[in-house]
Amino acid sequence: MEVMKRILRLFRANLNSLIGSAEDPEKVLEKTVLEMQENLVQLRRGVAQAIAIQKRTERQAVSAESTAQEWYRRAQLALQQGNETLAREALTKRRAYQETATALSNQKSEQNDVVVKLKQDMRGLELKISEAKTKKDMYIARARSAEASFKLQEMLSGVSSTSSLNAFERMEEKVLQIEAKSEAIAQLGGDDLQKQFASLEATNDINAELAAMKVQVLDDTSNTPPQQQ
Repeated sequence: MEVMKRILRLFRANLNSLIGSAEDPEKVLEKTVLEMQENLVQLRRGVAQAIAIQKRTERQAVSAESTAQEWYRRAQLALQQGNETLAREALTKRRAYQETATALSNQKSEQNDVVVKLKQDMRGLELKISEAKTKKDMYIARARSAEASFKLQEMLSGVSSTSSLNAFERMEEKVLQIEAKSEAIAQLGGDDLQKQFASLEATNDINAELAAMKVQVLDDTSNTPPQQQ
């Protein structure tokens, strides 16, 4: 059918546009599926119209056959009345309606073939749309993943440049210098404090020793006997 050929041409054209240009793949795929759905709507209308024409032709064939039978009855009536001329005319009418009924029956058969073919095309297009939607979602996901991967690679490429690495090395060196200074200050402060406490402890020991010596001297003096004169 011409409709299916046009749909296939449309699909190939959009696919070639996607491959041969820098268009957004997601937009191209969405547009393709949308146009296929619009063609499906038109095809369904065509099927409905063909079925309606088929039914009308069938009614016309039945009506023509009924009219032919009516003219045959009239021919019989005219012949019974002895009017052969009128009977012949009635049979002529009957023959015309029979030919019309036969033509309409043949037309109805052809229309039935058209309806069957249109229904097959419609079901085929529905399957193609279902497949296209599945592939569309898959290709869109792949396109988004590829785009995200590309941006990530760009970012990593920028980070791994010489200037960026040098910046990290300079920051690391500064941090190490600050940590070394902090440790040195803490160590110096701790040494001074320790010396002060050591000095206090030494002073206490000397004072205690001096006090003990004083007590001993006093004891020795008090125990020495007085000299005779």
